[in-house]
Amino acid sequence: MAPRLHTVIASTRPGRIGPMVAQWFHEFAASHGKFDAKLVDLAEFNLPLYDEPHHPMRRQYEHEHTKKWGASVNAADAFVFVIPEYNFSPPPSFSNALDYVFWEWQYKPVAFVSYGGVSGGLRAAQPARLQASTLKMMPIPEGVALPNVFAQLKDGKFVGNDLNAQGAAATLNELSKWSDALQPLRDQVRKGA
Repeated sequence: MAPRLHTVIASTRPGRIGPMVAQWFHEFAASHGKFDAKLVDLAEFNLPLYDEPHHPMRRQYEHEHTKKWGASVNAADAFVFVIPEYNFSPPPSFSNALDYVFWEWQYKPVAFVSYGGVSGGLRAAQPARLQASTLKMMPIPEGVALPNVFAQLKDGKFVGNDLNAQGAAATLNELSKWSDALQPLRDQVRKGA
């Protein structure tokens, strides 16, 4: 059975272009063949600013939105977050989503498809990697940076080029290796060990 890869649209604001970029990466991942690929839109979970009364380490979720988000995170074996750069940082929706659960993230490799202006969102991807590592995720160095992303939007779609495809392939190949290597640790966490 192929490991489950969730490509997560991290921006939730109206007018976002994240869904276009994420759709491109998701289709690439699905055709890559090493993952059972799923596209996840963070906006669909309607997560308010963290509102659970208990620390996420306790797994005593009281709100339905937390339970649904936790189940989605738990179902994945690896993640790719599609993130824009907001003021040299990932969007607040990304940080909030990470904070909602704890055990569900552990021992899962993660990569980033970042987008923005001249920096391609790299200034957002770097602190995102650090935050992911505190949840015992394995951020890999490979990723896809999309500078001047608006130039690649055509007719409501993101159109990747050869360089983007090379980055996506390298990212998926590395995620596959780490996903396989970390599987025994994920199994322990899922069993509550």
